[in-house]
Amino acid sequence: MDTLPPFTAVVLAGGRAARLGGQVKPQLLVGGRPILAAVLGAVAAAERRVVVGPPQPVPADVVLLREQPPGGGPVAAIRAGLAEVGTDVVVVVAGDLPFLTADVVEGLRQRLTRDGVMAVDDTGRDQYLLGAWRTTALRTALTAARGPMPLRRVLAPIAAARWRPDLAPGDRPPWLDCDTPADLARARAMADGHLPPPPPAPPPVRPVARPSLVPRFQEPRGPD
Repeated sequence: MDTLPPFTAVVLAGGRAARLGGQVKPQLLVGGRPILAAVLGAVAAAERRVVVGPPQPVPADVVLLREQPPGGGPVAAIRAGLAEVGTDVVVVVAGDLPFLTADVVEGLRQRLTRDGVMAVDDTGRDQYLLGAWRTTALRTALTAARGPMPLRRVLAPIAAARWRPDLAPGDRPPWLDCDTPADLARARAMADGHLPPPPPAPPPVRPVARPSLVPRFQEPRGPD
């Protein structure tokens, strides 16, 4: 039984996908189903699921709305989605993550001990559209944003933790998005079993302190 606080899921499913022929990107098929269907499945435990983007097929229990202005980017989309959030916790994810799983979403919720937590990919890059947030903190950050701003700057004031999900051999990376034809082809090949997932990257190696090359008698000495 889920003992974590209830949450609302806000899925950003906008964008013209100009590099993918102008199609609605979350409706592209990976593994025989729309990417958005996979994302909505990963957040099925949400008290409410909100999709922000252009008109597109969604289940009957999913709220579909449009950001203002249409195509205004992730900050405008999150702001629109937050208007439908009535829980203290909100999970914000991109709508083009074909390999997002319920386990990753739960892992983020379990690690929400500060005002936010976001996933980090195997290169150490923050995934701003794969995170869990205190609704109040996220609303405050968006209210303080003035004019067009990149999402990373809007979220910077929030005390957020980072989490790199552990991937077992054969696991598909949950942060893999489909921005380009190459991304989409790679995701489809992984889903069909024609391309193995990349091996998990090793954890970063901490530099080892090297002994001083200065002879002992030349090293500065403290007072006797």
